[in-house]
Amino acid sequence: MDSLSRELQTFLVRLGYDAEGISHEMTHGMEHILHLLKPADEDTLIRYFGLFGAERMALDELAVERGMSPEDMMASIDASIRKIAVTPEWQEIKAELKKEN
Repeated sequence: MDSLSRELQTFLVRLGYDAEGISHEMTHGMEHILHLLKPADEDTLIRYFGLFGAERMALDELAVERGMSPEDMMASIDASIRKIAVTPEWQEIKAELKKEN
C-alpha cells in the first residue's frame, strides 16, 4: 500500500473508532467520497471500518459474503482505498486534517 492509501486508511480507522473526534464536515465529505465507488465496494469499506455507525465486520466475514477469498477481499479493499485516495476531495479533507493538527 502506498503512502496516499495509508493516510486514507488511517483516517478511515480513526473515523470508525472515534467519529466524535472528527468534524461533521469531514465525516459528511467522506460519505460523499465513498459514493464515488461502486455500491458494493462502498458498502464493504463502510462495514470493514465500521463507518457511520455500521457494525464492523471481519475480513473473513466480508469475503464469504462476497464469495471471495480473504486475500482477494483485502486486495479489493486496498484497490477501493487507492481509488479514493487520489481524488481531489480526499486531498481537501487531508489538508483540513493537517490544519487541525
